[in-house]
Amino acid sequence: MRAAAARWLGAAMVVALSAAPGEAAQPNWPATLTLATASAGGTYYAYGAGLARMLTRELNVPVALRTTEGPQENIRLIESGEAQIGFVTMGVALQAWNGTGDWTGGHQFRALRATFPMYDTPFEFVVRSDSGFTSLADLAGKRLGVGPHGGTAGTYLPKFLEVLGIPATLVNGSWAELAAGFEAKTIDLLAPAGGVPFPAVAGLDAKKLVEPLPLTAAQVLALRLAMPELGASVIPAGSYPSLNRSYPTVGLYNFAVVSQDLPSDLVYEMVEAVFDHHDELVQAHPAAAATIPANFVRNGFLPYHPGAMRWYGNAVAPGVMLAD
Repeated sequence: MRAAAARWLGAAMVVALSAAPGEAAQPNWPATLTLATASAGGTYYAYGAGLARMLTRELNVPVALRTTEGPQENIRLIESGEAQIGFVTMGVALQAWNGTGDWTGGHQFRALRATFPMYDTPFEFVVRSDSGFTSLADLAGKRLGVGPHGGTAGTYLPKFLEVLGIPATLVNGSWAELAAGFEAKTIDLLAPAGGVPFPAVAGLDAKKLVEPLPLTAAQVLALRLAMPELGASVIPAGSYPSLNRSYPTVGLYNFAVVSQDLPSDLVYEMVEAVFDHHDELVQAHPAAAATIPANFVRNGFLPYHPGAMRWYGNAVAPGVMLAD
């Protein structure tokens, strides 16, 4: 019984196919891998740095980290063959798969395959602690930092504001840049979508500069009715030192995806390494606590890579289902 399977699945039995430490990469494996993440200051970047280090060591294949604008660009890079691994939120992946998002131009992106669940992505809304804002409606006519244009927040916030009837100016950029603008008072609100604690927000919270601006129950309902792929999500108390009360929002789940062309035995080893070294990913970012096999059910439409499917099939004893 493998460590990860024993920890998360109880009755799981995993076939031991891992290469011995230091063993050379298999001849059918690529010489290097590129992992597409997002901009500095975001959760994808921190999580990706930890994942790249671990996979480089465990697979004996150098994994290069590529900063991007987020899920949209990551999907394009996998489609073009410029990246072999990438992070996506399932809402953006659904738009890509069906070719329905405005950014797709009607093109269906079908080269990506799911591998393992990462964590929930809640949408956060934070303002300066001295702003005087008490609701999102107060942000009419203000400047809202929403991250890179191709990121999850950059993709969804225009629709959010349309649904909620809030006219505001959306500002794109890296989260590090937007956090600096927020601190300089040229940005009125930050609206990241990422695992919590979100690094850019955590840095500002450490300076006692931010406070949350939660969605109302009516706003959560309106957003979920307009965009059914959104799920109920919660920012837990304690996510930031100043946050002493949980509050509800909406969110999307994140998955690591790969190119359909990667060898199945490589993807199998990748998935096994992720679950066997779960604690190492949590050290890279606390959101990785949700990177567990049971959360594979969070993907309801994207095909799994055959190598990932083989891992999940071997990890579950006959008759045992992975619980949600």
